[in-house]
Amino acid sequence: MHKGLADIGYKIHIIYAATLNHTNLDIEPRRLSGTYGVMSLRKAHKSDASSIAAISIEVWIGTYLKHGVSGFFADYALNEFTTAKTEALISNPDEFILVSENKDGIDGFIRVSTASKSPVAGCSQMEIATFYVQPRHHGKGIGGLLLDAALRYCQEQSAESVWLTTNAENDPAIAFYLARGFEQIGETHFRIEEQGYLNNVYLYRLP
Repeated sequence: MHKGLADIGYKIHIIYAATLNHTNLDIEPRRLSGTYGVMSLRKAHKSDASSIAAISIEVWIGTYLKHGVSGFFADYALNEFTTAKTEALISNPDEFILVSENKDGIDGFIRVSTASKSPVAGCSQMEIATFYVQPRHHGKGIGGLLLDAALRYCQEQSAESVWLTTNAENDPAIAFYLARGFEQIGETHFRIEEQGYLNNVYLYRLP
């Protein structure tokens, strides 16, 4: 049974960035120049499924299909990121999905799979399976908040480590994870039908 963050909704007033207080799970605002108003981090509801699916399509296509969209990749994205599949993930007790929400709607989410087998030996079953923030909201601290909350959740589940994979050419994501204490421990391939795409495997050791 999931505990802790799974049952907590956060309301935070932020200006550019905020940090997660790992002692008491409160959000502690940090004020910088510029105002982004009110945002919240909360566990995903089934009613969020269409929004999460839409963000997944937007971010996946924007990240990996920079020069054009072929039918091969379009079919994958539209078949993979559906409302029905997202509803199933939200309802699955082995999945923990946290969303970031502003006054207009969801702008990012992170999904932790708690029963994933790593392609590299020595990892726990805790995988950050999906982590997307809308590009227009990059640089506001949203990704850091989502990641901190997900790591805290994994720690509450007594995990020793958390792992994830990212495309080997996704330099911004790689830099983000390395700056946050992840280390590369191996490689794998993400597959669509018979096509394989090199991914790096990263591990974060929980305290």
